[in-house]
Amino acid sequence: MTAAPVAPFGAAPPALLVLADGEVFEGEAIGAAAPSGIATGELVFNTVLAGYQEVVTDPSYAGQVIAFTYPHIGNYGVTPEDDEADRPWCRGIVVRDVPRRPSSWRARASLEEFLDRHGIPGITGVDTRRLTRHIREAGAIGCAFGTAGERELAAAAAAEPGTTGCDLVSGVTTTEPYRVGTGPLSVVAYDFGVKQTMLECLGRIATVTVVPAGFPAEQTLAMAPDGVFLSNGPGDPAALPGQAAIVADLIGRVPVFGICLGHQLLATALGGRTYKLPFGHHGGNHPVRRLDTGAVEITSQNHNYAVSAESLAPGGRPVAEVTHVNLNDGVVEGIKATGAAAFGVQYHPEAGPGPHDARYLFDEFVAMIEAQRA
Repeated sequence: MTAAPVAPFGAAPPALLVLADGEVFEGEAIGAAAPSGIATGELVFNTVLAGYQEVVTDPSYAGQVIAFTYPHIGNYGVTPEDDEADRPWCRGIVVRDVPRRPSSWRARASLEEFLDRHGIPGITGVDTRRLTRHIREAGAIGCAFGTAGERELAAAAAAEPGTTGCDLVSGVTTTEPYRVGTGPLSVVAYDFGVKQTMLECLGRIATVTVVPAGFPAEQTLAMAPDGVFLSNGPGDPAALPGQAAIVADLIGRVPVFGICLGHQLLATALGGRTYKLPFGHHGGNHPVRRLDTGAVEITSQNHNYAVSAESLAPGGRPVAEVTHVNLNDGVVEGIKATGAAAFGVQYHPEAGPGPHDARYLFDEFVAMIEAQRA
């Protein structure tokens, strides 16, 4: 096989990353050229050491720019087998160093070629240690990066609205229902930005009908599914009252399992509230305690919003119990409805950050369905 050409050092044009609070970071442009030399988004950091392709193609990053804390991103290239969606949904990436040539027998292209093909801009050469420390203090923040001048980038960063109050689900959901999987059960999956691996896990246990985010509850119930699945997705759950109302119509009428945004919408439908975390949870090594057994799971996470534990007992009447908590900061990581067959988790049990500690949750979904059938 002919070796891929290697670009000389210093060939990339200089670029700047400017944050909404005025902080400036120098680097070089990679990937696709940003329109007018300016790309914008809400900046968050992700701590994964591997799995960057799965991160970049996760629809939950719609509206965001991803800064990778690990210094070398792109080492093993990219391959279609690792895509979580048909294309990346993030606004761009920020890295310390992109290797000039990937090294893996699975690689079909370099990360930079992948970004360029999908129209995603990036910036490399950034001091991501300083950047991460800044985000931890300032929180997720609007940013702009590219080859434009500092003044233009600063203005664009200041104007970036972020994800608060934004419905980003409508841009990533499927437009028409479709089917996947050959498992024995029948499940309707609401696509709020569903990942491919999530559908693969569901497809082992059920024949899955994937429906748009606004699919009416009555049409779902008319299919007589054994269960309903609520997927991950981007943005602020408080901006999705229509979807929360759909979930509320389903609760108590069919078993429901939610992951990430689906978990947040389940909590909202039960009467709970969500809030925005300072810089979110984005990475593959978050410890979560399962309260009924005391077991600790090492989990993959990607969310900026979380469920308020206090809101799950409005007026002192519990609508759900907390089943899992994050050991880093105590954030609610799982809930189970009171008096209904419904549960959700904030993290990603379908992901494999190294261990597969949380895959049992799909078995829990099956067990809940079978209990309702009995």
